[in-house]
Amino acid sequence: MDRYLCLFLFLFLTLFVEMRGGRDECMTSNRCGDQGPLIQFPFRLKDRPHHCGYPGFELSCTENNQTMLDLPVSVKILVKKIAYKSREIIVQDPDNCLARQLRNFNLAASPFYFKFERDFTLFTCSSDKTESYGFQSIPCLSIPGNPVYAVHSSRYVEDMDLSSCRRLYSASAPSNRDYGDSMFNARAFSLKWSKSICGSCPGGGKICRLKKSNSTEQETECIKVKGVSKKIIVTGAIFGFFLLVLVIVMLYRVYSSDKVERENRVKVKKFLEDYEALKPSRYSYVDVKRITSQFKDKLGQGGYGTVYKGKLSDEVFVAVKILNNSQGNGEEFINEVATMGTIHHVNIVRLVGFCADRFKRALIYEYLPNESLEKFIFSKVVKNYSLSWKKLQEIAIGIAKGIEYLHQGCDQRILHFDIKPHNILLDHNFNPKISDFGLAKLCSKEQSAVSMTIVRGTMGYIAPEVLSRNFGNVSYKSDVYSFGMLLLEMVGGRKNIDVSVESTSQVYFPEWIYNHLDIGEELHIRIEEEGDVEIAKKLAIVGLSCIQWCPVDRPSMKIVVQMLEGEGDKLTMPPNPFASTVPTNLSKPGRVFQQELAIISELE
Repeated sequence: MDRYLCLFLFLFLTLFVEMRGGRDECMTSNRCGDQGPLIQFPFRLKDRPHHCGYPGFELSCTENNQTMLDLPVSVKILVKKIAYKSREIIVQDPDNCLARQLRNFNLAASPFYFKFERDFTLFTCSSDKTESYGFQSIPCLSIPGNPVYAVHSSRYVEDMDLSSCRRLYSASAPSNRDYGDSMFNARAFSLKWSKSICGSCPGGGKICRLKKSNSTEQETECIKVKGVSKKIIVTGAIFGFFLLVLVIVMLYRVYSSDKVERENRVKVKKFLEDYEALKPSRYSYVDVKRITSQFKDKLGQGGYGTVYKGKLSDEVFVAVKILNNSQGNGEEFINEVATMGTIHHVNIVRLVGFCADRFKRALIYEYLPNESLEKFIFSKVVKNYSLSWKKLQEIAIGIAKGIEYLHQGCDQRILHFDIKPHNILLDHNFNPKISDFGLAKLCSKEQSAVSMTIVRGTMGYIAPEVLSRNFGNVSYKSDVYSFGMLLLEMVGGRKNIDVSVESTSQVYFPEWIYNHLDIGEELHIRIEEEGDVEIAKKLAIVGLSCIQWCPVDRPSMKIVVQMLEGEGDKLTMPPNPFASTVPTNLSKPGRVFQQELAIISELE
């Protein structure tokens, strides 16, 4: 085997030397990647000898195999196409923000010029000018409240409303004849070079390049590229033969591998089978009975149905929810399969499969051994169920990220409408996973509100606007409210409404928390270690921010995640959500509760 390998390397080196001697050094690796434009004279790659290209026509390759042109004053643009006959190069700003680059454009110091050119002046304004004639919006330079616009320099300033604008700078830009209506927002534009540097070299395999001389003048020449010799053909044939022999020998050794390697293959195959089982699949009711061993191991029961522990293989366990054969199960079943079948997130329970066999319906989820969060925050019997404040904070962040994914990470926004401790399951490492999408709704991300014909959710966690439209429109902010109530229950380790407490002032726990924090008192709830006070206070403040009565006053889940991951001492107390619970415009002077939001119908 070693002799074959040495002979193979010798033939390879021989063929490589022959081919290097038969090709011009300027012809090697003349493009960036497989799809990049062909790079030939007058252009050259920067790692090629200087005589391979003309000064000012240097190109480079990025890590992503994109072709880059460097212009004077540190301007870099991507090259999409090179038309050598028409002496034109199609380029694109890598950040799709041409206006930012134009300030430093200095084409006078390069051999290129714009194919079509116009002069513009850029302004930043404090008011929207999109409807005004002559203003061209530049979103990539704009910031909220201060849009940036380009105005043709030929426009009369007296004819335009520039009272709220400030001039930034003037620049020459390519005109928009070829590449879209808005040149500043176009993805590509054209540069040309006027000088025919080398002319056309005669045929017969000749190429153009600079003469290798010490002269300051740049002179070009046509050289003939050597063809492939008969010696290279013979060497290549021998090389191919020995390569074939080497491949056959290697395949034989792979085929005759020892017993350990075969056992490894069996392990890999078994793993792939188990992995395939985790993809959402449809099962028959006979399969469900087999998976659950004839419904042997019961995990829980509720109004929705009964949950059993099951097993797909020796290492893959599942939880099988058998839905009750009653009214409403059809909608719940469709919601679960339609939403969870396409969701893949570390903080959302994975739907392994489902069953719809005549009147029998079942949902099969991944199995989570630590059951629900409710057991750990409400239990007063088993002390081992209590969680540290640091772990509670990690669980809160995980739940928030899961809800944020539902709101922003999917093709359509998913509103859960039943966020509560019972629907938060914990894996073996106590990582939280959101479950039970029976009440979920799908809506477009562009919509501001969603219409509802019936109240959805569990009392104590339902947002005010779900119960009465006088508080505002139902939207993704309704899930934010439910999450806030869940956070406050995690802080108190008890239900928010608890009539069993001795003090009547603690019956409604969220208001008790706010009153204590508002006057600067510490909560002193299950504080055991240093730092617990700060975590408890942070979770409480975030929860109070989420349960504001007016939906527009609640933060988005993205902001909630940032608040939970940030420093607690940087958070400020939110307004008192209990100052007035009357759904009237008089509760907050100057604020209009009923905003004109686009209403969409429920998606069936």
